[in-house]
Amino acid sequence: MFDFEEKRDELLSQIKEMIQRKQYADLRDRLLDLNPADIALLFEEMPETVIPLLFRLLPKELAAEVFVELETDSQENLISGFSSKELEEVLDELYLDDIVDLIEEMPAIVVKRILMHSDPDRRKEINELLQYPEDSAGSIMTTEFIDLKKDMTVEDAFKRIRRTGEDKEIINVCYVTDKSRELIGLVTIRTLLLAEADDIIEDIMDRNVISVGTLEDKEVVAQDFGKYDFMVLPVVDAENRLVGIVTFDDAIDVLEEEATEDIEKMAAITPSDKPYLRTSVVETFKARIPWLLLLMISATFTGMIITGFENALSACLVLNAFIPMLMDTGGNSGSQASATIIRGLSLQEIKFEDIAKIIWKEVRVAVLCGVVLSIANFIKIMLFDRLVLGNTDISLTVAAVICFTLLFTVICAKVVGCSLPLLAKKIGFDPVVMASPFITTIVDALSLLIYFGFASWLLGL
Repeated sequence: MFDFEEKRDELLSQIKEMIQRKQYADLRDRLLDLNPADIALLFEEMPETVIPLLFRLLPKELAAEVFVELETDSQENLISGFSSKELEEVLDELYLDDIVDLIEEMPAIVVKRILMHSDPDRRKEINELLQYPEDSAGSIMTTEFIDLKKDMTVEDAFKRIRRTGEDKEIINVCYVTDKSRELIGLVTIRTLLLAEADDIIEDIMDRNVISVGTLEDKEVVAQDFGKYDFMVLPVVDAENRLVGIVTFDDAIDVLEEEATEDIEKMAAITPSDKPYLRTSVVETFKARIPWLLLLMISATFTGMIITGFENALSACLVLNAFIPMLMDTGGNSGSQASATIIRGLSLQEIKFEDIAKIIWKEVRVAVLCGVVLSIANFIKIMLFDRLVLGNTDISLTVAAVICFTLLFTVICAKVVGCSLPLLAKKIGFDPVVMASPFITTIVDALSLLIYFGFASWLLGL
């Protein structure tokens, strides 16, 4: 099996050498042996001025497949250098959903050129798809599918597939519709191959068809692929009329996009649709600074709490040494709970109505975790800090303050970590926003209040 990653640097060197020697025939043959996605990765490593040359070496069909895999900047660069004939050839080879994705990423002047070189029928279909909300199933579906009629024979079905299948994105699943285009069943190529030529489609089709609406959230649609192990999902309108299909590759793109967005939000970064190395320093700065400013301002409440108990800290200086440990443990405990809940929400395993069960479970988990952490911390404080390091300021009472604080901090952190994402989801916010940075800030403040509360009670400060 060819390992592209191991040979990547070697391939790049070969391509650059062939370009330098103008060995274009050999270069074309070398590229033909590669997968379109791998060719696109190689193109991205080349200077922008070289990409059009490499692209023109490829056959039309392969060139279109490579074009789809390229980054937006490279696509725009190619389109700008295309002649009208070249642009028409590429557009003819692209599937409709890929053209729509391309248009959504391009500047207005490029979009105008793409639409101008599309035939009227395809331009109409493109405009119809562009009218769907950005996050809907309609925005990622393609209208290039094979539909059959229930009164067709298997022989008729194969004739239709041969006649129209070349331009369709997928042919291994065909959908059966009635005269009003209402979806009534599906039939696979496997079923057709195993049937008799004179069998009627209505007799062999599967009537139990799972479909999604055009306005269904595209992330939910993508999750349905994993739930049902589908390669394709039909999309219907409000009257159950078949209007398109969503394919597995588009679902993977959606999941990748959503996962990337969630990770960036959890790290308190404004999501970006550009690769890291193609994002400028200024753009990266703009994505990060608003969150850092917000979190910095919110963290001032922690400073205010410490200032409010300044006298207590000065009376028992040893308490200062354990503040970072308590705050970090609380933040980590809250992050664990929030990550679990956010995942459950994204997979639709839990909902807001489960909040009581979730909090009760997290409280029990927190008690177990808190007790173990407190016991381990008590042993460490008394044996290491007091005996080994000789810190005589640490008494049993001080150790009790620290350990009780640790126990209750973990409990509070788990409750905050599991409840905030659920509340955010309920009121319409993205639960990912209530991830590590915000929860850590809130838990930091709570841990200090608990700490100074126990210190005032047990130490009389």
